[in-house]
Amino acid sequence: MTESFTLDDLARLIASRASAPADSSYTRSLLDGGAARIAKKFGEEAFEAAIAAVQGDREALRAEAADVLYHLMVLLQDGGVPLQDVIDELARRTQQSGLREKASRPK
Repeated sequence: MTESFTLDDLARLIASRASAPADSSYTRSLLDGGAARIAKKFGEEAFEAAIAAVQGDREALRAEAADVLYHLMVLLQDGGVPLQDVIDELARRTQQSGLREKASRPK
């Protein structure tokens, strides 16, 4: 196993690649395609992860989950939403049970 790699590391890597030329950076090419393209890729990867989970394919699930996280992080980069904001939202939500939190959301 390699040195610890975190979502913060991934966010920094995506931010640094956002300024790279599109012909040498997949991240830059995704960002150039805009939110719709990134969201489409994110959705495709999430669907593939769900299929792998239902099929019980742990290796495929691991790989697809990595793709989901990567594309979500690119979507956050494109939307100007820092990872810490998402972490803060998760922390806020865990202050109560999941069922109560969900019921408290606006309809």
